Amino acid sequence: MQTRIVHAIAGTFVLGSLFLGIYVNPNWFWLTGFVGINMWVHALTNWCLMYMILNKLGIKKDGGSCSV
Repeated sequence: MQTRIVHAIAGTFVLGSLFLGIYVNPNWFWLTGFVGINMWVHALTNWCLMYMILNKLGIKKDGGSCSV
């Protein structure tokens, strides 16, 4: 369940920041970059901030590869 939630949150942030960057202020593209960097860090190090946050909120790990 956690993996699907993380992907949904990342996708929402990316699409939302792209929309805001195009129609409101280009500085919103920094959020898109931040999400991309976090995804890249997770791919290289297997560390994921969003998994840690979800664990603190009590959402159980689904056996994904992220070590928390």
